[in-house]
Parts: sequence; C-alpha cells; structure tokens
Amino acid sequence: MYSFFQEIGREVLSRWHARDFSLTEFPDIALEVLKERPPSAHVDLDALTRDFLFEEDQPLQTSSGFGQPELIVFDHPRFYIQVLFWLDGTTDIHQHEFSGVFHVLAGSSLHSVYQFENVHPVNAHFRLGDLKLIDTQLLATGRTERIVSGAGHIHSLFHLETPSVTVVVRTRCDPGTSPQFTYLPPHVALDPVQDDALTMRRKQLLDALERVGDPTYLELVLEMIGRLDFERGFFILQNAMTHLRGLGGWVPALEAFMLKHGELAKKVVPTLEEIVKRDELASWRRSIEDVNGRFLLALLMSVPTREKILEMLTQWSSEDAVETLMAIAQEMLEAVDGSVALLDAGWPFDLEMDEEDQPLVLLEGLRHFVTGGPPPEALQDLNKNEMELLMGSFRFTVWEVLRPQKSVPRKRR
Repeated sequence: MYSFFQEIGREVLSRWHARDFSLTEFPDIALEVLKERPPSAHVDLDALTRDFLFEEDQPLQTSSGFGQPELIVFDHPRFYIQVLFWLDGTTDIHQHEFSGVFHVLAGSSLHSVYQFENVHPVNAHFRLGDLKLIDTQLLATGRTERIVSGAGHIHSLFHLETPSVTVVVRTRCDPGTSPQFTYLPPHVALDPVQDDALTMRRKQLLDALERVGDPTYLELVLEMIGRLDFERGFFILQNAMTHLRGLGGWVPALEAFMLKHGELAKKVVPTLEEIVKRDELASWRRSIEDVNGRFLLALLMSVPTREKILEMLTQWSSEDAVETLMAIAQEMLEAVDGSVALLDAGWPFDLEMDEEDQPLVLLEGLRHFVTGGPPPEALQDLNKNEMELLMGSFRFTVWEVLRPQKSVPRKRR
C-alpha cells in the first residue's frame, strides 16, 4: 500500500524539481498529481492500517500531536505526505506555515474559509482584528484542496464522520510565514505554540485555588487583570471566565480589563462569548453520532447567516431546507429532567403541558421560530403568552441565527 504514496511522492518531487522547487508552485504541482491519482480511488484504508501496524520499514515518524493519529507515509527533506485520522471532528480556525494540498480520503467535512481584516498587532504573538467568513463548502470523499501558507489562507474543518481521514502533501516550513496563528472569532488571533510557561503556571495555580474554594480568588484575579499586559490579561480572563460568573465577578473583571486597556478591550467580550458557544457545540459533536446531526452542528458553529445555513441544508439533502432541518432536529431531541430539549433550547418550565405532547410542540416551535408567519397547526391552541414562552426558549441559543430578520420599512419622503 505504501508503494502508492512512494509513487505519488516521487512524482511530486520530479515535477517540483523541474520547476526549481518554487514554493509558490508547490500547491499546484501537488494538486495536479493528486487529481491524476486520487488517494480515495487507490488506497484501501484497512490495508493501510494493517501495513502501518505490522510493517517495520516505515518513513520517519514525527512526535507531532496533529491528527488522531498522524501517519507519515512518504518522507523527503523538502516535503512529506501524512495521513491524518480525525475522531473529535473539529479543527480550530487557523493558518499554516507550510503549503501543499489536502485530500479527503474517507468521510466528509464542512470547510470554511476566512479573512482577518483591520489587523492591530498587540505584539508578535497576539493580534486583534475582524475575522470574516468568506465561503463554506461541503467536501465529500475524493475532494482535494490547496493549502497556501500564511494569512492568505485561513480556514477550519468540521469533520462529519468518525473517523474522517485526510491525506496531506505538504512542505516542511515556508520561510517568513510563522507564527501559525489560531483565530478566535470574531476578533482575536494568537500564536498557539508560544511558550509562555509563566502564564500556564498562573492559570494552573488559579485552577487549584478554584478547586479548594479559596475566598480570595476574585480579589486575586481582579488585581492580576489590573496589572497584566493585554495578552496575559486576556488568557487569565479566558481561563477564569466560568468561575468568575459563578462568583458574580464576571462584570467587575471585564470592567477592570477595560479600564486597563481602553478601546482595545471592546473586542474581547464578544470573542470570549463566542469561545463558550463553540466549546459547547464541540462538546455536543462528541456526543452526537449521527452524521446529519453533526452536519447541522457544523453549520451552527461555522456559518453566521440564516440564508447560508439553509442553502447548505439544501445541498446536503436536495430537499426543502426547512424540512431537512426539522428531520435532523427530530433526531436530536432528548429527554432532560422530565421534559425535552434541542441542544441548548430547553422546554420553558412556565409552559404547562403534558410530557408526551412536549416533543411535538418544541419541534413545531422550532419550525415557527425559523420560518415566521402563521403558527403551524400543532401550536394553534397556544395563547399569546404561551407562544411567547415557547419562542423565548429558542432566543439567545444556537438556534438564534436561524430566526428571520424583520425588514424595516423605508420611510416615505
């Protein structure tokens, strides 16, 4: 099986050598070779697994934590080929300090591409700006995409099947493209490999104080935020956010950060709120096995507009987008504490209804929340107050993005 990767590796090397090892041409060369001989059409994944487990003659393996796991299947001083398994399903929004291509060997993925605009470098490892989604595509098995090093190619992948497997043909490191920033939407870019051991130990010490219930925790965090630079203050806020909210100290902590850093601090609040949302969606991804549910989670995590989500749902099933959404949502319904929930939209406890009727009403409530217009038949017996309670269960949740925006009529002159 490895003979296939040796063959395409040598072919990439030969064509790249003929173009004087130009870094800018490497992605196009790798794309040409993989389109001519796509791994998804030539590689037996079970045979590849057995070869790697039992054959002793292997390319040099790295100690990288990238992939779950990463297998090196071709190695050359200028570039290498890796096979990456993905179990958790989600990659951070990131750029690369290498170039090449990736190919979907097994499974499928939602691929999102971004730009980072209005950049303000806080320091060499931390930037503020505005992260803008440019495009989202569904990548099926057999799809090959370029990787261009640097900030010109910022992307994320949400892998839908478990496992999903990708083949990456990549250079080792392109000069002048580091650090390899990770992006926290909507406003932060950071270097994830910066070795700031002091901040790491401070966060660990605060975690220990949290676990033992130290009564000075809030006082200590507020004093730290008042003294620390912007980057370290941000990481302390991020680490302490959940506990500060439990202590009633979140607002004072934000106020201390804003007092210290002024206008720059305004971009921190929406970024921290988005971190909470994305972490919750990623945790649901680990508990939802159905590929349709994972696809909907990917859309809710990655796509910021109702119109684009509905467009992607139509591509997914070739059926009406709302009906596809409702079919997936029905599979995601779960019983919670004697009622029902759809992700973070729970049954409104002030709405009294028999337990056996709640699933249908919550589902039809979602339909009405997404479509607007007259209530569906299942909701017509609800009075105005009950309807407001039901609609309120979807507001300020992950479903909020799907609510139609009311158009504002223009005033006549």
